[in-house]
Amino acid sequence: MDMFDQHCKELVEKNAPLADRMRPLTLDEFAGQEHIIGPGRLLRRAIQIDQLSSLIFYGPPGTGKTTLARIIANTTKAQFLIINAVLAGVKDIRDAIANAQEQLALYSKRTILFIDEVHRFNKAQQDALLPHVENGTLILIGATTENPYFEVNKALVSRSRIFQLKKLTEADLEKIARSTLSDKEKGYGSRNVRIDDDAMQHLVKVANGDARGVLNALELAVETTEPGKGGSIHITRSVAEDSIQQRAVLYDKDGDAHYDTISAFIKSLRGSDPDAALYWMAKMLYAGEDPRFIFRRMLILAGEDVGLADPRALQVVIAASQAFDYVGLPEGRFHLAQACLYLATAPKSNTTLSLFDAINSVGAEREEEVPNHLKDSSRDKEGFGHGKGYLYPHAYRDHWIAQQYLPDILQGKVFYDPSEQGYEKKIKQEVSRRREAQIEAMVDIEEAEAFGGVSVKEDRKSVQGMWEKRTSGSSGPQLTQVRDRILELAELHKDSLVLDVYARTGLLTFEAARRAPEGGVWAMAHDGKAHETMKTMSQRFSPFEQPQVIQAKWESCVSDIREAAGKNVAFNIIVGRNALAPQADKVSLVKRLAGVLAGDGRMVFAETVHSRSMRISECIAFDKPCIEEKFKSAEESLFGDTEDPMVNWNSRSLKEELAASNLFEIGTSELVFNSIRRISPSDIEFWLRETGKVGRRSLGYYLRNVFSEEGFEEVKKLLHLQLDNGEVRWRTVVGFFVIEKR
Repeated sequence: MDMFDQHCKELVEKNAPLADRMRPLTLDEFAGQEHIIGPGRLLRRAIQIDQLSSLIFYGPPGTGKTTLARIIANTTKAQFLIINAVLAGVKDIRDAIANAQEQLALYSKRTILFIDEVHRFNKAQQDALLPHVENGTLILIGATTENPYFEVNKALVSRSRIFQLKKLTEADLEKIARSTLSDKEKGYGSRNVRIDDDAMQHLVKVANGDARGVLNALELAVETTEPGKGGSIHITRSVAEDSIQQRAVLYDKDGDAHYDTISAFIKSLRGSDPDAALYWMAKMLYAGEDPRFIFRRMLILAGEDVGLADPRALQVVIAASQAFDYVGLPEGRFHLAQACLYLATAPKSNTTLSLFDAINSVGAEREEEVPNHLKDSSRDKEGFGHGKGYLYPHAYRDHWIAQQYLPDILQGKVFYDPSEQGYEKKIKQEVSRRREAQIEAMVDIEEAEAFGGVSVKEDRKSVQGMWEKRTSGSSGPQLTQVRDRILELAELHKDSLVLDVYARTGLLTFEAARRAPEGGVWAMAHDGKAHETMKTMSQRFSPFEQPQVIQAKWESCVSDIREAAGKNVAFNIIVGRNALAPQADKVSLVKRLAGVLAGDGRMVFAETVHSRSMRISECIAFDKPCIEEKFKSAEESLFGDTEDPMVNWNSRSLKEELAASNLFEIGTSELVFNSIRRISPSDIEFWLRETGKVGRRSLGYYLRNVFSEEGFEEVKKLLHLQLDNGEVRWRTVVGFFVIEKR
């Protein structure tokens, strides 16, 4: 760079707008976006260790997309190139690629290419980048205000990690503004600027989450206000109002704001909130949306979400739409409002979606012939007997008669389930009554149509039996249900920071990683085998989505996680399955874990309640009352052991213990699982094993206390005789605990 270039650069920097001068240079200076760059978040970790893959930053203007890219430029050891998609062409891309190839070949140095407004590139320009991003010549960082899933080449999106930046909060904007007023080098710290609190509140409120907007307004206010006595510049509410007047409505008819706003409108109608529905409709009209588009969406909702709960809703919207076409604007807005308010206050039912269940059945089931009595009799009645047996409903009382209408394979299938809302509530009773009669009629037909001595009904029962036999002993479905229930109670968001405190095979960890791709998941393994298993299985995920696995001991788990994730880490969600049950002091563990839980976070645990689960005596037919009495006595001793942390509690008692600390709000619920379980000889031997000095006492231990050796052998023989390789209906009770700080 020669002296002339250096002088030009200094002039540009000196005269740059305040918003550009105040760009943060480090992550610690950056305000907002804690969900992606807060302590422990994966993007922050990737920037700090300089291990980036291709990224796309997506969000509204003024939220820090370009600033984040510049922070990366200040942090990385890689070459950093910048292109603006509005100004650049294919030649600029080729020059950047050639430069990157040269740096890689000569110096083994990576190149990060930042493209601002990446959605502005046409298909040819984006395609030119693709092979070089794919082979690692370039690491792409794109910034866009448009949804990349729609506006950016799908191949580029699939090779990039998407991070969505959100509007800054008013607190974030005030922090930025006050930092600017105190900064002597880049801001107004060297000038005597005083701003009233109400003026500051006006600036941050009207800026609407845009840091650039609040800084531009602050710059205008300071630079245009005459200094008072002593050179003081006083920014009052009046000055602030002049500096930032009408709020711009973010609304692009072809962009995300358009689809997000109409989505909010429809969801408000569906949720029966007339105030919110009017607000979102007003926003669309204010931004110039076509009223006919709004009417079309209301017509869809009248069929999809109101349906037969109020059949008049469709008529009202059609009438309002026709009136609007006749009257036009501005008076036609009354008809928009009338249709909107009618839909928002109408009873709701989505039973018209039953059509799609029927469509799915058509695609999933094997093709079935139309039942013979339903076939057209006008052509083939004589030759094939089509239509024979059809019962003409109008010939019967109430103009209805029970007969088969569905194909054989779908008998008993229900598509339409009337709701209890509005007019449809009147339909429900009659439909249900007729269905019951219809099913009864079909049973009569099935029992009459025996095939090979086995009725259709019996044959279906045998198929179900075979299925149960194949799945017998499998806990997979039960575990899946428990996992889904835990994560449902956790209310994960895609940017949640999650801790699985008892990771063994990744049941919770990996599903949480899929549901919170923009946050991060940490998993604690408590032994070497589990740690290795989790580390190996984590390799299936991309580096950005990969859960962080650490090995920890229960007694030091909090300090271990802080050492690994950072001392300031605060998890939004802490989950665990059967993490509390083995603990002698369950409350103490919950208290310690609360130390790494965010203030508004929650802990969700699923614990098998052994004290309420299956007793083996329930599976046995005892032929001697004395044996039954002693056997049940041994079981009660096993499950009544007050020193055994696995059985000395139930959902209610644990909730009371936690509540007694006055630190938590606790919600509890239970699920009872009844599954078919195959009992193997080894299961019985395990139950009857002798317990050594170390470890939990077994059922065998207590049986030996109440039976003689001869009696014990008799019990053992009875168990093997009745249960060896047999199937029993096994009951398991699982308690769910949702714990939040007071």
